[in-house]
Formats: sequence, structure tokens, C-alpha cells
Amino acid sequence: MPRFFLSRIGQLVLVLVGLTILLFILTRLLPTDPAVLLAGDQATAAQVAMLREQLGLNDPILQQYLRFITDLLSGDFGVSVVTGQSVAGEIAYRFPATLELSVAALLLSILVGVPSGILAAGSRDGVLDYVIRFFSIAGLAVASFWLAVLLQLVFSMGLDWLPLRGRSTVGYPVAPHVTGLFVIDYTLAGDLEGLKQTFKHLALPAITLAFPAAATIMRFMRSSMIETLNASYVSWERAVGYRERRILWRYAARNALSATVTQLGLLFGLLLSGSVIVEAIFGWPGIGDYLYNSIIAGDFAPVVVTTLLIAICYSVINLLVDALNYVLDPRLSGV
Repeated sequence: MPRFFLSRIGQLVLVLVGLTILLFILTRLLPTDPAVLLAGDQATAAQVAMLREQLGLNDPILQQYLRFITDLLSGDFGVSVVTGQSVAGEIAYRFPATLELSVAALLLSILVGVPSGILAAGSRDGVLDYVIRFFSIAGLAVASFWLAVLLQLVFSMGLDWLPLRGRSTVGYPVAPHVTGLFVIDYTLAGDLEGLKQTFKHLALPAITLAFPAAATIMRFMRSSMIETLNASYVSWERAVGYRERRILWRYAARNALSATVTQLGLLFGLLLSGSVIVEAIFGWPGIGDYLYNSIIAGDFAPVVVTTLLIAICYSVINLLVDALNYVLDPRLSGV
């Protein structure tokens, strides 16, 4: 078991080192000069040259990279050119919003995708199977930005059931900061109305993110279930008289979940990174919205740090998924 995890951690470290090199090179290849952005439009050439010297942009490239890594490891992520605030502080404030949205979307996609995949496999080539497969294809084909706008038009502007944008209701007191996750903070405060408002604001962006994720889970769960239902032990269970429903939900589903668990880890990483456009459309104050605005403004520091944070989350989640699969599947114990 230690050997299994050491190999995974070694791969994680190599991936992150490679990503830092790639991001460092890309920031140096971009035509925009960081010194010009920091100095402002009114700065003279002499002021820009002085700022370049202060920032160390004239140093040898290897020295710049080592300083870049040292700053990252020490938690010095720089200052945002747009807001003038510490990048570390901005991300610490915004990350809980993205985490809450991603977790809500993942839970919603699991609640829809896993049972749908089981039902589709249980009625293979039947009417229900074709209906579920249609929705799974639609979930993968529909663009998230189009779905987001459609949901806003119907449920916010048309029916006025749910908020159009934002994470909290204007004028309603924000929950005392404990975790930064409104669902938890309002629950700890015993504020049921605040919890209700939080779920209303979460609904549309979470559904937008969950739709393609649920479609992916449906497809993998259906495929894994069909393979499991063709196994010899299932034929034995049918031969001894077990009910089909019991076989489907109690035995086959449990064994089929192993392959789907791996996809859940990948999906959560994709939800974190794929929330950029969704957060921008819904005005959700997370790292996706922060990344989007930083890219538009050419603000390099937030782009680099946010990308690395998403990569770290993605890698750690996949490490946890590997650990879960190690526990669920005894065959991995020999790795």
C-alpha cells in the first residue's frame, strides 16, 4: 500500500513541476509586459524600465524561474493589477464559493446520473433506456453557456422563481464567516431563511454544471452495469431465484460503482476548472469568475495561481479516488 501511494504522489509532484514550467514559459511569451500593466498607461519609459528592474524581469531566465517557484512555495502570489489586492487573499475569499458550487453540482449529477445509469442498464434497449440515452447525449452536446442563458431566461426572467445572478440576496445578512461555504455557515448559525436563499442562488449554476456531468455518469454507469450483469455470478443469482430488482440494485450496482468512482474524481476536477464561464454568466464570485476577469485584463499573477490551484485540487482529488479504489478493489493491493 505505501508503494502504491508513493508512486501516485511522485506522479503528482512531476505533473505540478511540469505545469509550473509551462505556466512560467507562457507568461514570458505573452506580448503584454507585466511592468507596463503595473506601471499604468501614464508611466514613462524610464518608469517602466525601473519597474522591470525592481521586478527582476531583466534577470536570467533560470533565476526568474527559481524566484517564481520560491515565491509560490512561500505563499507570496503577488498583487492583482486590476484590484490592487493580494492574490492570495482574493483566492482565499473566492475559493469557498467555487468549492460550494462544484460540490453541489457533483452531488446533483450523482443523484441523477447513478440511478439513471442503473435503470438504463436494467431496461437495456427498452423505451426507458432510449430516453435516458437521449438525455445523456443531449447533456454532452449542449454548450454550458447556452444552457445557462436558457435557464436564466426561463426560471429567472420568465417565471421569476430563482435569482438571476449572484451568490447571496441583496440586503440579506451574510452568514458569520466560519468556512466560507454558505450552506454550512448558515446551518451553523441556525438561519433557515439564509439557507433557503443560498439554495435558490445555487440552483441554476449548479444545474448548468451538473447537466453534462450527470450525462457522463449515466453513460459510464450504464456501460459498467451492462458488463456486470453479463458476469457469471449474476447468472448464478438468477438461477437460484433472486429477484431481478435485488440483483440490479443490491449486487450489480455495488460492483459496477468501482469504475464510476474513478470518473467522479475526474468530473470534480472538470467542474472546478469548467466553472469559469458559468461563474461569469451567473456573477458567481468564485475563482472561475476571478480567472475570467484576470484573463480579459491580462492580469498574469491571478491566472497563474488560479490555474495551479485548480491543478492541485484536480491531482489531490484523483489521489483520493485512487485510494478509494484501492480500498474497494482488492486486486489493486498487489500494485
